[in-house]
Amino acid sequence: MSAFDRLKAEIDGQSARPPLRVLAASGQLGYGIPGAALKAGIAREPHVIGADMGSIDPGPAYLGSGQIATSPSMTARDLRLVLTAARKLDVPLLIGSAGTAGTNSQLNTVAEILRQVAADEDLHFNLALIEADMPRDVVVEAVNGGRTQAIGAIAALDDETVNGAANIVGQMGVEAFHRALALGADVILAGRACDTAVFSAVPILLGYPVGEATHMAKIIECSSICCIPGGRDAMLGTLDETGFVLESMNPARRATPTSVAAHSLYEQADPYTVSEPDGVLHVGSAQYEAVDERRVRVHGARWESAARASVKIEGATWVGERAIMMAGAADARFIENVEDIIAAVKETARDIAPPDPEHPYSLYFRHYGLNGVVDWPTPPEVLPREIFLLGECIAATADEARAVIAVVRQHLLHHGFPGRLSTGGNLAFPLTPPEMNAGTAYRFSVYHIMTLENVTDLATLFPIRMEEL
Repeated sequence: MSAFDRLKAEIDGQSARPPLRVLAASGQLGYGIPGAALKAGIAREPHVIGADMGSIDPGPAYLGSGQIATSPSMTARDLRLVLTAARKLDVPLLIGSAGTAGTNSQLNTVAEILRQVAADEDLHFNLALIEADMPRDVVVEAVNGGRTQAIGAIAALDDETVNGAANIVGQMGVEAFHRALALGADVILAGRACDTAVFSAVPILLGYPVGEATHMAKIIECSSICCIPGGRDAMLGTLDETGFVLESMNPARRATPTSVAAHSLYEQADPYTVSEPDGVLHVGSAQYEAVDERRVRVHGARWESAARASVKIEGATWVGERAIMMAGAADARFIENVEDIIAAVKETARDIAPPDPEHPYSLYFRHYGLNGVVDWPTPPEVLPREIFLLGECIAATADEARAVIAVVRQHLLHHGFPGRLSTGGNLAFPLTPPEMNAGTAYRFSVYHIMTLENVTDLATLFPIRMEEL
């Protein structure tokens, strides 16, 4: 009997559904799960353990490259914590968005680490691997059928963009996890997945209210970030037929009505709705009530099933190879003239190293301390005493990018400007060499909603591989 089947039998054997304890082990597995809080959460004997690995915060690089974002050693450490705990309690363990972007290559890498952990700990269970790479022909068909819609300012999709992307993934919802549980999975490792699905799949399959389960999942998927002070410690959600209670497993963190309500808005363009592949969660009617100083009860969110299933698809395209230089400046005259200096150095670099017309390189500069993060509409009344320069070249090859950025660095160091008192040494380099290769550059090219013609298409888009370990 699988861990889920045992849990379902336990729930079904009672006259009414009991409170269901769902433990969010970490806000992002692979970056170091705080051990004390997780231990405290395990002591509460949760019925389900979930952990998300996904995020687009690092940008498109990991989606484009297919490499995992976290170190193999830290990934193994965190997997060991959650895997041993789940197997000791004999409860389902669900992990979503393997490797951060959830590509098939990342899924396979994390799966291999998980297998090694299981072997080291002599653990035996049924493992489900759910793939999330989108077939190009399916996406092209959706594009040509008018079934893709851009999210935000990204351009509409066309065949060239789809076929030119390095990787394209789709975000699975609870449906894929339900199929894996039906196949007898004790542990599920999924590719790109909705954060909520990791934590709501089991409660929904057990018959708990979809709206309350989804709302709870939306809040706990980042673990204790919804608390004061926010953190990455394990978070326990206790769900019943009418709502749920939230509690951080770190006694130093407090869930309050305000902090929890605020997190309901996290990553949402519309503060009143949370869109999922199979419907929309309406949180405008939700109520947040303090149970005590550290716990909050939430209830009242409303679920609306979608007329047609949809999948959010994400893709990244190769841009070029990147090289960078870093330097600091404390010369007031340099800082005052920095825009003119950079413009002149760019022109010099293009004269010395002319761009290939077929594969032109790009030069970017950010001067932190002076409009480095935000391009303010008006200049500061008093210039900063120091600024930090980040120069970036993206070219067709790593050698070309490195060569160009080296030219930029040298001419930036010795460039003449009004009032200059020193012919050199106007820059301070924090590292040597001052320029370095910085890997491959990608950009998001696919960030769209793809509507499906039939809900049964989901099984094709997110296939499952079962293993017995």
